Amino acid sequence: MPLRANVSGIGYWSDGLPSWDAALTLLADGHRADDAPRRPSPQLLAANERRRAPDTVALALDVALAACTAAGRDPASLPSVFASTHGELAITDYMGQTLAEDPRAISPTKFHNSVHNAAAGYWTIGAGCTRPATAISAHDASFAEGLLEALVQLHDGAEAVLLVAYDGAARGPLAQMTPSTGLLGGALLLTGAGSGPRLRATPVDAAAPAPQGPLADAAGGNAMAPMLPLFDALARRGDLALLHAGPGRSLRVELAHD
Repeated sequence: MPLRANVSGIGYWSDGLPSWDAALTLLADGHRADDAPRRPSPQLLAANERRRAPDTVALALDVALAACTAAGRDPASLPSVFASTHGELAITDYMGQTLAEDPRAISPTKFHNSVHNAAAGYWTIGAGCTRPATAISAHDASFAEGLLEALVQLHDGAEAVLLVAYDGAARGPLAQMTPSTGLLGGALLLTGAGSGPRLRATPVDAAAPAPQGPLADAAGGNAMAPMLPLFDALARRGDLALLHAGPGRSLRVELAHD
């Protein structure tokens, strides 16, 4: 049975493309701003918290707020699904190295930021949100599984669900085992009815092709690159995206635009 939703708001960030408008400009004329910020600055957090937050947390909160703003939705009112392949790999590398060399030197702050639901926690605190927040990891199928989770919540009666997907750069030995470069994040404000592109998602027994398109060319080295076929299709007003959903499985997403 297909799962359906309207895409009421979109947030996006990748290196050199710090907004959904910037991504649309790239697709329209190939232009990328030379002065794009190198790191997101999520306005939900106080200035000192923005400085201390890990890159992936800053990224997730930035795109999440952008999607809510685009949809005209109060962040405090929304259940959310946060999907990340690896979480914060830089802190994971720090934790492993410190535990191996000097376990008593572990930073409590970095330990606190090492958990996979750190971004979801920062979001609920910064937004003052007491609605359910889900953190999902399914390796390279994380985006498709996060989208499925959000769509199931809509099907189960939620009026709107915020989906946030993000990953950062790998560090140290992890860069050999789990390669990922740069920052890449996307957020979709999904509603059961309303304005925006309409999507219909169906799991199928077929492997998804490798991501292709301008956004995939710009950010294909990041672990969250499997989300890019959908964002490329949304930007191009395309009608189909196939998302990797596990070995031999994909999520077929059909799109209709007003």
